[in-house]
Amino acid sequence: MQKLWTETELEYAFLFTLRKVNSINPEGFKPFFRNMPIDPYIKGNYRSRRLSRFTVSGNQLIKLPHSYLFQSKEYNPLVGGIKREFAELDDALIELDIFRNLVLAFSDSCKLHPEAEIGVHQIRTICSPDNFGNPAPEGIHKDGNDFIGIFSVDRENIQGGETHLYTAKKEKPVFSKILNPGEILLVNDRDFFHFTTPIKPQTDAQGSRDVFVLASPSLLSE
Repeated sequence: MQKLWTETELEYAFLFTLRKVNSINPEGFKPFFRNMPIDPYIKGNYRSRRLSRFTVSGNQLIKLPHSYLFQSKEYNPLVGGIKREFAELDDALIELDIFRNLVLAFSDSCKLHPEAEIGVHQIRTICSPDNFGNPAPEGIHKDGNDFIGIFSVDRENIQGGETHLYTAKKEKPVFSKILNPGEILLVNDRDFFHFTTPIKPQTDAQGSRDVFVLASPSLLSE
């Protein structure tokens, strides 16, 4: 499979990597983050979310049937233990070459086997002068996957939103960085906890942070 990125920053014992995906212009994703459905499982109406799952066949994506996201309370003490249902990704988004390239880059970099399910979470977090947005309301955590990838699409009128990785919850982070549009952070979820700091506006207006979070296994079930 063709490699779709070049490495731009550090690797830590080959357990996490920050890369720039050169085959993707994040501008093409921006329209699909407007008017997204609110995440009904998080209080405050500051997060919007869609979710679909795929497998990879050669250089093509196979979209799998609609399903539910489930995490145990061990991994998600905030909303674990319940089946969560989200709207599917927009069909027009899935048809974009840049979307296919993103999922292929994740699959290739993590060396996933062809049958591996990949969950793609499309997430917008908003903030206002009166209300901060919290990209990680569950705190420092693991997701229960083998691998995750956080791809930054856009940062609009915000400060904060720095992503941290930890080897243990009570230790200092081994990685701290604001992810810029076009960058993807690939993480071995078995070995690292992750967290993203709250966001607040830079000016007296609403701000937003748009990301795709890719995960395998998908944690989705019928």
